[in-house]
Amino acid sequence: MPVTLRPIRPEDEAFLFEVYASTRAEEMALVAWDDEQKHAFLQMQFNAQRLSYQQQFPEQEYQIIMRGDVAAGRLIVDRSDEAVLLIDIALLPEHRNAGIGSSLIRDLQAEAAKAEKPVRLHVENFNPAFQLYERLGFTKVGESGFYWLMEWRAKIIG
Repeated sequence: MPVTLRPIRPEDEAFLFEVYASTRAEEMALVAWDDEQKHAFLQMQFNAQRLSYQQQFPEQEYQIIMRGDVAAGRLIVDRSDEAVLLIDIALLPEHRNAGIGSSLIRDLQAEAAKAEKPVRLHVENFNPAFQLYERLGFTKVGESGFYWLMEWRAKIIG
């Protein structure tokens, strides 16, 4: 199935929350809260994350990842004069480990190489995605608390 991107729409709100909640499922399984408490907590965190991203990256491009005709995840990217910043990429569990994320990141790398810019991202140092980023050629260039700043640059031959 082809993977495409489309801008978010107001009617995507429930889907975007579902994607966010799926990224916190393991964590939520460890707390002794009922479903209503978990939902309220996740909704608060989802809203806080969105507000934070909007404030930090007002020019962000927030898109839905489509797998065929099915919404599979979200991609948030900020492009500046200095770099292409991968703010967030998340897929629903049933679409993970199918090469979708890798393909989208390679597309960002190709875009950045053409523009002679690096691709940057932040990742929690315990996030398994760190290994994916390393496989795709990202290197750790800094850290802040639990977050590592990783960067990819096109290799210049000549």
